[in-house]
Amino acid sequence: MDSIDEQNPLNHFLYGHASVVPDQPPSVRQGQLLQLSFSGPNTSVTLNLKLDASPGCGGIAWPAAEVLSRYLVKQGPNFLQGKIVLDLGSGTGLVGLVAAMLGGTVYLTDQAPMLKIMRENVEINKLSSLCTVAELNWGEPIPVDIPRPDVILAADCVYFEPAFPLLIQTLCDLVGNSTEVLFCYKKRRKADKRFFTLLK
Repeated sequence: MDSIDEQNPLNHFLYGHASVVPDQPPSVRQGQLLQLSFSGPNTSVTLNLKLDASPGCGGIAWPAAEVLSRYLVKQGPNFLQGKIVLDLGSGTGLVGLVAAMLGGTVYLTDQAPMLKIMRENVEINKLSSLCTVAELNWGEPIPVDIPRPDVILAADCVYFEPAFPLLIQTLCDLVGNSTEVLFCYKKRRKADKRFFTLLK
């Protein structure tokens, strides 16, 4: 039996086969600005977002963040007006910035390497009066300067299974009786289901 798989199953992905897998330019260049717009029935939001993949995967605008941002805008301007909003694992800050543009008082939180890009995006969009950037490591005590939120936003935070217990601990520490938690994530594998089973 003479099949391509017996010769080399990955041969068709190697050099010289650009018609199958063409060379791709880097998807994110350091310092790149992306303009995003989201529209709902009663409002629309446009913001500029600095992207930088050098601190890690958080420096990219992931589709789940765009989907959650679009959802918030579609809820209308009264949904977050006057509420304390905490964006978990903010990355670039996209979802939290949209929440601030909709009238929320927002805490953008992530690990230390992401704080710089979040601050830059707050400044670019002139949202310093509505956004606070804070370090928050899942599983550690909540910093005293982060109040209990009315709404918690989490876009694509459910992807690294060893971090599930830490994320759950942080959610338990933050959630009050009336806290609303909005998760948006790309379904990748059965681990996602395990996370929500643990969360119950």
